[in-house]
Amino acid sequence: MIRVQDRAFDAAAELKAFQAVNRSSGATVMFIGTVRELSEGARIDRMTLEHYPGMTEKALAGIEAEARKRWPLEASLVIHRYGPLEPGDDIVLVLTASSHRQAAFEACEFLMDWLKTMAPFWKLEETAGETRWVDAKDKDDQAARRWDKP
Repeated sequence: MIRVQDRAFDAAAELKAFQAVNRSSGATVMFIGTVRELSEGARIDRMTLEHYPGMTEKALAGIEAEARKRWPLEASLVIHRYGPLEPGDDIVLVLTASSHRQAAFEACEFLMDWLKTMAPFWKLEETAGETRWVDAKDKDDQAARRWDKP
């Protein structure tokens, strides 16, 4: 399941609801991405995430479908926020459920690595009187490449 939303999510409530409908799973893995207070040595006052509705959901659904092809997932959930966010605000929630922990862990890592590099979101950081668009990072591209099929 994919949700792109501007409102905050309650990770504990999402986990509880997720597990309530996935009772046969032996493992559930949860990842929460949060707005950092510092970025490249500068204090972040606000970050704004922009996206194109429709295109974003389609890209996220494709990433989720790829995870389901690669691992025996019984369920997955990706919630990604957009709009203005402040340090400490949660940006993304990824939940994966499988019969065994290895598949759930790997699928969760894969989802985050591909979300960071392939999801069409644009980040604008505001620091002390300055704004800047955040460029893609080589370390994120390297993390995503480890999932390339040989």
